[in-house]
Amino acid sequence: MEEVPTSYEPIFLATPDAYNTTPGILKFAKQGVGWKNSKTGQVITIAANDIKRVQWMRVARQYRLKFILKNGAWQKLDNFPREDFDSVKHVIRSLYRITLETRELSLKGGNWGKTEFQGNYLTFNAGTKTIFEVPLGDVANTNLAGKSEVSLEFLPPDRLNQADAGRAKGTRVDELVEMRFYIPGTTTSTKAARMETSGTEETQNAANVFYDMVKNKADLGQVTGESIALFQEILCLTPRGRYDIDMFPSFLRLRGKTYDYKISYESVIKLFLLSKPDDLHMVFVLGLDPPIRQGQTRYPFLVFQFIKDEEMDIELNLDEATLKEKYAGKLQKSYSDPTYQVVSSVFRGLTGRNVAVTGGFNSLHQTAALKCSLKANEGYIYPLQKCFLFIPKPPTFIPHSEIGSVHFSRVGAATAAGPSRTFDMKFNMLSGTDYQFSSIPKEEYNVLEQYLREKKIKMKNELPDGNSGYADLSNLDALSDLDDSDAGDDDDESPDEDFQVASEESDVPEEYDEEYESAGESEDGKE
Repeated sequence: MEEVPTSYEPIFLATPDAYNTTPGILKFAKQGVGWKNSKTGQVITIAANDIKRVQWMRVARQYRLKFILKNGAWQKLDNFPREDFDSVKHVIRSLYRITLETRELSLKGGNWGKTEFQGNYLTFNAGTKTIFEVPLGDVANTNLAGKSEVSLEFLPPDRLNQADAGRAKGTRVDELVEMRFYIPGTTTSTKAARMETSGTEETQNAANVFYDMVKNKADLGQVTGESIALFQEILCLTPRGRYDIDMFPSFLRLRGKTYDYKISYESVIKLFLLSKPDDLHMVFVLGLDPPIRQGQTRYPFLVFQFIKDEEMDIELNLDEATLKEKYAGKLQKSYSDPTYQVVSSVFRGLTGRNVAVTGGFNSLHQTAALKCSLKANEGYIYPLQKCFLFIPKPPTFIPHSEIGSVHFSRVGAATAAGPSRTFDMKFNMLSGTDYQFSSIPKEEYNVLEQYLREKKIKMKNELPDGNSGYADLSNLDALSDLDDSDAGDDDDESPDEDFQVASEESDVPEEYDEEYESAGESEDGKE
């Protein structure tokens, strides 16, 4: 009788986040199954006692062997020729007492079917055939996009998968980033599953049940590990709302009343800790790449606000050995400091990013920022060591290295009512993009000009007669700074409101109408 082989090659490991291009050798033994990467030596093993089912199916790369484990996880191996079916079936039956199942995929291109949660995967089936599978561990966010619609947003693809050493470094891949399910009608569920009471059935919206299932299942696997720290009810100015920040070893969870995000620390590219001019609040800014999304709106920066005098006592969920080996000098076991210091310190330790702080610039009133407007949005622009940063919305990052020149206008301008109290500043970027900031208090011009000279940034000034050059503003009277008020206690998440055009009775009500109250002050001025 011909001997049945117990090893097969070349076999490819099918990972959920990349299509492996390096083959390996697959071996069967009584103890289990092992696959070894022929180039890197990476070894993947599956214990025989962990195998629940094994399936055989046709895929793009010949045939696939799919191991379904008792803990709900899957392991998939590709590139089996059709003629290997009988030998693989015999090996699996003789070694593990498991019958090899044949699974067919739906290739008709249909988009209507039935969803099923299997372990950490969501499968979409048409009858008995599978259309596609979604690894729930890759779901970064899910929300109800409508009464009967649920959207799933996925984590960005890694630039280089460590398990895929055959791919050239820096190779970009195209990958699905969002998927929407239309789920009409209602379904029944038992209260016992949620309330631990009797099994009374109740009718629920089918989309809501699906949404809750995705949220629960997406938290399985690595997400269910104990968090290192939890910061509750943190006020976020952009996007607006209060969020719980759950810090894990390799990612964080941002949980709000409506939105729930999973953000990898690799996506955090910048950290800023800034003092607000009111001397009552601190702002902590996270720069993200790729940005998070709420519908069609992207948020590349998250702006959190803290009360300066608010303190926090917290103990990190890390043992002493882990602190010394992995976070030596980066994290402490416990903190008892102002809340903004604790949060920024934990972020710095877990992300490995430096925190940029204010310093090197002081306005005429000894503040680190200047009040101004970007289009219709009032806020503050911070001249920092290597960049300008405008907050709170839209957060705008302007590196010094990308500035072509800075153009000042209305510096010496006058109106029928007298000299103008403010001037405008436009950044002409090397990329061709322009950023124009208006309503900057005129008394801050000399300080800002000195800062730009020190940073060796080219400047142009539009003189009142229309010529360009540098204006001498040393004799201008200093004007009082505008009152500063900010949103401190806006708890609800809500989309940014549209800008309302001022009444036609006054062309510049913010400068001359004593009863005028800007949209930002009326809404955000309550502490």
